[in-house]
Amino acid sequence: SLLLSIAFTYRLVIQCSELPKRGTNQILRSLNMKDYIVRGMAAGNEIRFLAAYTRETVETARTTHNLSPVCSAALGRLLTGGALMGAMCKNEDDVLTLKINGAGPAKSLTVTADAHSNVKGIIYNNAVDLPLKENGHLDVGGAIGSGTLVVIRDEGPGERYVGQTALVSGEIGEDLTYYFAESEQLPTSVGLGV
Repeated sequence: SLLLSIAFTYRLVIQCSELPKRGTNQILRSLNMKDYIVRGMAAGNEIRFLAAYTRETVETARTTHNLSPVCSAALGRLLTGGALMGAMCKNEDDVLTLKINGAGPAKSLTVTADAHSNVKGIIYNNAVDLPLKENGHLDVGGAIGSGTLVVIRDEGPGERYVGQTALVSGEIGEDLTYYFAESEQLPTSVGLGV
């Protein structure tokens, strides 16, 4: 692990895990751009943070499923969210499924992740093509539309947890933030960009 001092009072302990392997103690494998997760604690272990770089995973999904740009962003965000949530699993054999059912042209997305942040996913309509939003960004919310986010956690035999929330924006990061607050009562901020 690497110890850093930040802003006089906080000390952050950062542990990096290269996807899909857990427990690697390297921070940025010499910029070869492999996927990785950085995790740590701050404020006397009161705040936990995770960050992921998933370019290789998203590119594999894009080419495998022949995704349009907006579908690449949508599925890439959900794959990244799944990898981060997988890294938060308590047991080695835990599996979680994230399912978005939307009223937009993309219809639905499903991602499965394990405790080692191995992820796989699919999108119902891979060819959605929408104009860019006024700010120049892809319109992931327009592709997904209104709907629901379902999270299924399989934590062993007889240990299945299902949580469901309404989509807030369809932009996925905001929807996962709302899910954590509403369904798990866990103050969380999720930002996802692809």
